[in-house]
Amino acid sequence: MDKLTTIYNFKIRITIDVNNLLLTPIEYLKGVGPKRADTLKHEAGIYTYWDLINFFPFRYIDRSKFVCINTVADTDNSVQINGRIKSIQEVGAKRAKRLVAIIEDSTGKIELVWFKGIKWVKPTLQIGAKYIVFGKPTKFGRKYNIAHPDIEKIESNKPLVGGLQPVYHSGDKLSNKGLNSKGIENIIKNLLPQIEGLIQENLSPKLLSKFNLISREKALAQIHKPLDFYEVRSAQMRLKFEELFFLQLLLVKQKQIAQRKSRGHVFKVVGDLFNSFYNEHLPFELTGAQKKVLKEIRVDLRSGIQMNRLLQGDVGSGKTLVAFFTLLMAIDNGFQTALMAPTEILAKQHFQTIKEFVEKLPIEVSLLTGSTKVAERRLIHEQLESGKLHVLIVHMHF
Repeated sequence: MDKLTTIYNFKIRITIDVNNLLLTPIEYLKGVGPKRADTLKHEAGIYTYWDLINFFPFRYIDRSKFVCINTVADTDNSVQINGRIKSIQEVGAKRAKRLVAIIEDSTGKIELVWFKGIKWVKPTLQIGAKYIVFGKPTKFGRKYNIAHPDIEKIESNKPLVGGLQPVYHSGDKLSNKGLNSKGIENIIKNLLPQIEGLIQENLSPKLLSKFNLISREKALAQIHKPLDFYEVRSAQMRLKFEELFFLQLLLVKQKQIAQRKSRGHVFKVVGDLFNSFYNEHLPFELTGAQKKVLKEIRVDLRSGIQMNRLLQGDVGSGKTLVAFFTLLMAIDNGFQTALMAPTEILAKQHFQTIKEFVEKLPIEVSLLTGSTKVAERRLIHEQLESGKLHVLIVHMHF
């Protein structure tokens, strides 16, 4: 059996064959090399082919439409033109140096300007060759120019391809190595054909069918090279589902381990305080959702397994009342209780609410926050030790 290794994607462990092309160091990919590889590692955390394929675009640009140069105007929107390079020259000196290329179509011409990365851009330009240019036009004097445009040479034997262009996070250090968004797109294009058939499916056919999900390999290809926004959404849906699915499995596993290792107190009875408040002092009828969650909590607390539960609801939906019933379950079984709040204001609000709840019950409630005076703290400490205090409302960060 081949040796196995472990890599991480979406913080989920994935075990794959070390001979797999996906683990190839990124410097061996066409268009990368040692220097660019070092920059990719330090600036983007991309060490292998697998890391690169999981470096997703954060948005897409519609590149399906072209405009004539004579219709270009100062606009907040980028434009795409198709023309031929007429001249290339470096203007200025030292820090003021810039690269200027003139591109024209049958309707006019416009300047393309680069202030950075000149040594990377200039070798890619050829007088007389046709290019697709994409960028935001700005007016300088009486003329328009496009600064740092995306530019791609049109090959005579290849048809023009529109569609969506992915946009990747970059930065100055990456861009200085020719790895701006377009540069990253180009090396990913070099990678995609090499990994066909190598992406193993990790969801069952039943899950794929039930949730109408595309395959993992198809999603990883479409996220980088979609034909339209429908393909973008399909790819994103599949990859998001996968991430959340395995995260949920991890949480379930951790919960099971915690339940086996940590035992909780057994609350055997629903006692007099709970029943008295429910039957005689409840300020309003519980909703169906409140009754349901209280039954679930009751089962948890009777099981002897540590309860770890998130109670979620809108403001005013009755979460504090459910928490109070849970406190009563503990008190009825001979325990003291604490209700912790993240802010002092919320702690005081809970204190006032629960004081009203226990008004006709033989229950002592106190509040402990950063504002609590020393004498009051000493009294709270004594009441806790003696067992007289049943409920302590605490500002957890005081």
